[in-house]
Amino acid sequence: MSFIREFREFAMKGNIVDLAVAVIIGGAFGKIVASLVEDIVMPAIGAVGRVDFKGLMWQVGDAKILYGKFIQTCVDFMLIALAIFIAIKVLNRLHRKEEAKPAPPPRQEVLLEEIRDLLKKKV
Repeated sequence: MSFIREFREFAMKGNIVDLAVAVIIGGAFGKIVASLVEDIVMPAIGAVGRVDFKGLMWQVGDAKILYGKFIQTCVDFMLIALAIFIAIKVLNRLHRKEEAKPAPPPRQEVLLEEIRDLLKKKV
């Protein structure tokens, strides 16, 4: 029984659960950005430039070198990196606003300061 209990404690540690949530949300965010790139951005670029990157290839004998897919993957990567950069920048900006509010001092410190001030008045 101790092995099962140890495994449960290991699996339910905060860091592991946080990591699992991050991986799931990251996967979902990746799908959103991939859809944005494939369904909106790339068709718009193709309409403007009349270029379909996925169709670009070199034929060498029977082999097809699909350099268009490589270009598409590079563009996808850059757009995904840009989306993640913007998301992190927004989150950091929101986080800084939260940090800007100074926390009130603990009650103990307030009481000690009041006692100090009272003792100064007596002297």
